[in-house]
Amino acid sequence: MSMGLTFILMFLVLIGAAAVGYAVLNLLAPAQPKEKIVDVDVRRFKSASSFARLKPDEKLMDRLAVFCLHNFHLEKSLETMHMQLGSPDNPQPVDILYSKIISALAIPAAIMLLFQSVWPVVLVPLCFMVPDVIIKSKIQKRQAEILGNFSTTVDLAALIIESGLDYLTAFERIIKIAKVKTVLEEELDKTINEIKLGYSRREALERFSARTGVAEVRSLVSLIIQSDELGTSLVDLLRNFSSDLRSTRLSRAEKLAAQASTKMLFPMFMFIFPTIFILILAPMISGLLNGGMGF
Repeated sequence: MSMGLTFILMFLVLIGAAAVGYAVLNLLAPAQPKEKIVDVDVRRFKSASSFARLKPDEKLMDRLAVFCLHNFHLEKSLETMHMQLGSPDNPQPVDILYSKIISALAIPAAIMLLFQSVWPVVLVPLCFMVPDVIIKSKIQKRQAEILGNFSTTVDLAALIIESGLDYLTAFERIIKIAKVKTVLEEELDKTINEIKLGYSRREALERFSARTGVAEVRSLVSLIIQSDELGTSLVDLLRNFSSDLRSTRLSRAEKLAAQASTKMLFPMFMFIFPTIFILILAPMISGLLNGGMGF
């Protein structure tokens, strides 16, 4: 069989595997929820979506992107990942979708050419998820950085509010005195700028919560909204919230410390104990091979 015919056959098998992967993902895809007007993410998606630049009538890649977008209901998940990355200019949600499609086609095709076999076609659905894993690891790193100085920021905000200032002014002061802006301070700066541009305080805070994707930030936003609506003292709420944060952080540290001994067993058995046995037994084995123990 010629090389060209083999390549065509592999390409057809790859297309068939992609179709099977589509059927499986379509069966596993959740039902599209009914959109609500009050949903901040839906309003954002409809008002400024990067998917609007897709031209399925002109480009094959855009046709594949629209096909995946509508059949797998990826709009909301891609927008959420982009938002939790901090809404960067690059990558946009449509760029993430492009990377998923390229990964699903290029990686199995490269493995097929390398091994001259058709079995890599089963990797199409798995390779479609590879960019998600990479992006989610970046999101987790970003969220860990947000939580790094979150309790300190809450304490500073409570201290400034206690002096008689508004919580937005407190956030502005915290941003101003920071020598280097952390991710949390950058997000607070975005929230303040959105309010200045005309967003309501509630909506700007909800967008702040959505961009971080951190449960602690969602709780803080809920406290601030509750204080605005009910007129309760925000200082007392922030003091109690900060205390709860420290308790949660301490319990998490204790849990990690308790798990450390268990996690060390594997490297000890695989690397440390064999080295010790080699150091102890090597002289004895060398003595036996040379005609006796020497005593």
